[in-house]
Amino acid sequence: MRSPAQPDPVDVPPEHALLVVDMKGYSRIPDARMAPARFDLDSILDTVFDQSGLDMPRRVDGAFDDTGDGAIFVLPARDTTRLVDPLLGHLNAALSRYDKKSRLHSAPEIRLRASVHVGPVSLPDRRNRAVVEACRLVDSEAVREALEAAEAHGVYLAAVISEIAFRRTVRDGRTPDLDERHFLQAMARVDRKPGFEEPCRLLVPGVSPVLLGPSITDAAGPRPPSAPALAPAGGAANSSSAEAGGSGPVLNFLGVMEQTTVIGALDTLNLDQRRR
Repeated sequence: MRSPAQPDPVDVPPEHALLVVDMKGYSRIPDARMAPARFDLDSILDTVFDQSGLDMPRRVDGAFDDTGDGAIFVLPARDTTRLVDPLLGHLNAALSRYDKKSRLHSAPEIRLRASVHVGPVSLPDRRNRAVVEACRLVDSEAVREALEAAEAHGVYLAAVISEIAFRRTVRDGRTPDLDERHFLQAMARVDRKPGFEEPCRLLVPGVSPVLLGPSITDAAGPRPPSAPALAPAGGAANSSSAEAGGSGPVLNFLGVMEQTTVIGALDTLNLDQRRR
């Protein structure tokens, strides 16, 4: 009879859900502020796990690993959906509240990359390809670029979902507040790991794929128009549905428009073409 400590290598380990988070710029934080910043992140994660109806994995079970600037969480496969929805939304909201209401002036802001994956994982050792893939997803250029775009929109989180996790959760209709329209299809690559190339989905809460797409080098499919994600100085667009007297917005373009693309249905469009 085989010992449980030495499983047969032909046995496929049980499926588990994986969440990996990584804090941007942690290595640049002054040494005296690293521990407090990490304490604040752990407190945020505790809160959002509870909000999402998830049990926080325990280190003693091998289901949690502190990576210094982040963490690896291993959960039952049944929790894969909850890691995507609602956890990612709760996490971005908690990071925003922290930055606006709780963060000390001297404390660094916390912006996160996160990956969600699912696959065979043996505990407590976690020596499995699925764990490696989840870590490489969170380190990929695609989600790094997504976080840069998120910052431009005042968002604190960019998430990358593996294609298999996406199919089992979003595509199969298990996510109540998210559907395929919220995600940008992309290819995950890591500069230092030329052999890694995996299809994935990117999510920046509150930012549509149309706005996110131009910022992602490896976005898949037709590239969206490269209209400015934020209104440029001197050419701002003001939107107000009340002025229209209907359901659509009123857009007032106050600067010179060249090769501008407007996406969506408008009730009223006022163009001021006077040179200023």
